[in-house]
Amino acid sequence: MRLILFLCTAFLATPVLACGPDTDCVIGERTYRLYVPEGIGDAPVGALLFAHGYRGTAAGAMRNMSLRRLADDLGIALIALKSKEDDWSLAHRPREPGQQTAREYDYVEAVLSDAATRMALDEQKLAFTGFSAGGMMTWTMACGMSDRFSGFIPMSGTFWAPVAETCTTPPTNIVHIHGTEDATVPLQGRVIGPTRQGNVAEAMEMYAEYGGYEPTAEGVAAPGDMTCTEAENVVGKRLEICLFDGGHSFSVARLRHGYLRAMDGY
Repeated sequence: MRLILFLCTAFLATPVLACGPDTDCVIGERTYRLYVPEGIGDAPVGALLFAHGYRGTAAGAMRNMSLRRLADDLGIALIALKSKEDDWSLAHRPREPGQQTAREYDYVEAVLSDAATRMALDEQKLAFTGFSAGGMMTWTMACGMSDRFSGFIPMSGTFWAPVAETCTTPPTNIVHIHGTEDATVPLQGRVIGPTRQGNVAEAMEMYAEYGGYEPTAEGVAAPGDMTCTEAENVVGKRLEICLFDGGHSFSVARLRHGYLRAMDGY
């Protein structure tokens, strides 16, 4: 009887434990992957949520060992999200250009809730980032879910056009990173099927007006290949854009800068 009880208990516990960087964490019809650095201990730690690009995967993100080393260095968890289809379900996406709102908020909330059952998660130190289509996801979360995160680092992507006219959650820290020669997601956007990528300058202008950000400095200190311009609002939230001479490329060094700037004070 004791053996049966032990086996039953172990079986029931397995779904909570059996996921990580190499195995999917399952929440309903969706999944994500989780990496928690060794030696973290029992104290709650923050997390960086990463949204992949078009046709990307959470597994692919976790295979980027530089991302994992960044989590190690920062002492935070890395949470890799996975779109339900090839791309994120955002407003005006090519698959459904008439879609007016994003459909990813519940998924992100479910990921945070599930991750908190698997590790000691400090929900006051959460950051969100993504590259390319994941950058579009990041801007969308910043606009409609900023109350759950302390900072956002969109990389090489913004809204699908038209750019959102306003946002629905409080102004927050955003550090946008983009290559000036990006031909895949140009700063001004380009036509994709029945829709168009948004214009980064328009997104920055919208958010600056929404959050009451004013320019504070030119040439913020950044990794050697980037030039950054910063603005702040009256409550000290930061809006920054960092440009580099180059195309559609991802860099953990640039992400590190964006994370440290976006999470300054947390």
